[in-house]
Amino acid sequence: MVERKDPLAVRRQCALLDLPRSTFYHVPKPVSDEEFALMALIDRCHLKYPFYGSRRIRDWLEDRGHRINRKKVQRLMRTMDLSVQYPKRNLSLANQAHKVYPYLLRDLVIDRPNQVWATDVTYIPMARGFVYLVAIMDWYSRKVLAWRVSNTLDASFCVAALAEAIEAHGAPEIFNTDQGSQFTSEDFTGVLKHHGIRISMDGKGRWVDNVFVERLWRSVKYEEVYLKAYNSIAEAKASLGRYFAFYNTERRHQSLDRRTPHSVYYESAARLAA
Repeated sequence: MVERKDPLAVRRQCALLDLPRSTFYHVPKPVSDEEFALMALIDRCHLKYPFYGSRRIRDWLEDRGHRINRKKVQRLMRTMDLSVQYPKRNLSLANQAHKVYPYLLRDLVIDRPNQVWATDVTYIPMARGFVYLVAIMDWYSRKVLAWRVSNTLDASFCVAALAEAIEAHGAPEIFNTDQGSQFTSEDFTGVLKHHGIRISMDGKGRWVDNVFVERLWRSVKYEEVYLKAYNSIAEAKASLGRYFAFYNTERRHQSLDRRTPHSVYYESAARLAA
């Protein structure tokens, strides 16, 4: 990228990279304590009322004594990678330069592990600051196969989680995601194509197409994140690691006949292999 000490002038380096000099010289404004608190509240509101847009979230905050304008709510929601969950046009999180794939799960009977995997990214508040969490889930068993946290929204931590899941569990038949830029990127879809995995993507605004991962986020936040105040990324990773081990091996699911994701995944896989 652009280096100040390079013999080539910054202006020329920016021109070669097609990068505006204003972008190179821009220094991001630190997020204030007030905004961290607002983001935590917005996260709770969004989880409880996923159909609330920026106007209704603004009103929800105002009812709790926080008078801020809608533009600020929109800016914080973009930072958190949140969007209102209802069918709508022009979903802002997709990268228009990336290929979008059709949704393959409609009317599909999912009756075995490694038939369909899915993923998503969510915002995780800490005592000061925040991180993003990605998880790879097996749809049939609800088992979390791999996960990663990151302080940026680039595709690399999503690709790392995907690679770990495939290495540990083999390749699924179908992989379903939303149309977020991390999952439509060549880095992510390239791994899927390399392993011969069919790619499925939710329709725009169709959060229900990936409902099992949405339910996972609800469990993670109410049973883990909102009960803690992580002081560092390392602490967040360690605590989330303990939660996912509990989620997979101890937490029984009513939808799985009160069995754990771990037992459903491996018992079903063993039965199929026999």
